Amino acid sequence: MKTAKRPYPFFNIETKSKPATDNIFHPEPKEFVDLLMQVIKESKMEEYIIIQSFDFRTLQYLHKTYPQIKTAMLVEADDNRSFRKQLDDLGFTPTIHSPAYQLVTPNLIEECHKKNIQIIPWTVNDKTTFIKLKNMGVDGIITDYPDLISF
Repeated sequence: MKTAKRPYPFFNIETKSKPATDNIFHPEPKEFVDLLMQVIKESKMEEYIIIQSFDFRTLQYLHKTYPQIKTAMLVEADDNRSFRKQLDDLGFTPTIHSPAYQLVTPNLIEECHKKNIQIIPWTVNDKTTFIKLKNMGVDGIITDYPDLISF
């Protein structure tokens, strides 16, 4: 599907969940992911979806049950685990690694690319940081102001 000679966009959907709020603010991971996938499948959008989360439980269930769906592993700026430890804790190779932009180094980009993982940091809202990360070789960025920057 194409519009204006551009590829159809991907939709990046974030599951907002954590163990402490299961069944209070959101369902447990299995139910949450199954409900989300029901809507995605009904819309026939599977090939255009990326599911991202800080909660590895939702990504793990998604990968096990819906392995064709692209995944993005979100990582907080204060996460002290190594990239390898994060991957070990996740238990599979995600499509995308999305760390807080402050965590991005040339070494991290190289590690991701060696594992065929795209690196798309968040949340880059100034042009100087965007240019620095782009020159380092990230595959994209997450921003609140997409009109300010472009790949």
